[in-house]
Amino acid sequence: MNSVVNRDSVKFENYVETRIEDNVIKESAIQISLNHGNNELLNIGVIMRTPGRDNELIMGFLFCEGIITSILDIDEININDNIAIVYVNKNVEINKNIHERMNTVTSSCGICGRSGINDLLHFHGPKLSEEIKINMGQINKSLVLMRSKQAMFTSTGGSHACASFSDKGDLIDIQEDIGRHNAMDKLIGNMLICETNKLNNEYVVVSGRASFELVFKSIKAGFPILISVGAPSSLAIDVAIEHGLTLCSFAKNNKMTIYSGMRRIMKI
Repeated sequence: MNSVVNRDSVKFENYVETRIEDNVIKESAIQISLNHGNNELLNIGVIMRTPGRDNELIMGFLFCEGIITSILDIDEININDNIAIVYVNKNVEINKNIHERMNTVTSSCGICGRSGINDLLHFHGPKLSEEIKINMGQINKSLVLMRSKQAMFTSTGGSHACASFSDKGDLIDIQEDIGRHNAMDKLIGNMLICETNKLNNEYVVVSGRASFELVFKSIKAGFPILISVGAPSSLAIDVAIEHGLTLCSFAKNNKMTIYSGMRRIMKI
């Protein structure tokens, strides 16, 4: 599925007008519904995303929502004309009051449409590993490597990226999407498919800001360390501290600011 499309545009540079066909990141909606074996569909939401890796997006999204715990909870995913029906096992517990979304989840907001927030802000995550330790050199190399693998961003300048790395600094996976939380969901979904991160000795790097959503999803996936190129939000910092996540932001050019969990970052 093509994630990049062409659009006619007019470029101005040094007072010179040039008509070009520009590469643009694709954004479209996908509707996700659950079938719990009783032929009754529960609307989980409409997500604005970049098409491609939709199965991974759906799995990661459902995992972070607490609907599934592994891919074994899903019997089948059918996607037709941007409508996805997910057939889940009968043993999967679904709370309509919590999981049903009331409107569209935009590419900039991954929690929009929830009817309540108390269950989201006060969540239980897995115990995060204290074994992993990384240094600034690893972080710098990770940032450079992630940027070199951002094919959509290189083509359009319009995508976010999330990348996971081993405790040795080896790239494990990278996902891109117009929404940073979508990129994280795709990363987590692929992690579920490949059954990686079982020992929680991986860290995750994001190309944009560290919002509450990204901290929330990182903790749910079991990442002990989250590194962001951009700034964190106050809620992201508070939740990172509460759950013992190491949060490093403004990471670029041999610099970063650590807001929580400094014990996992070595000086050399």
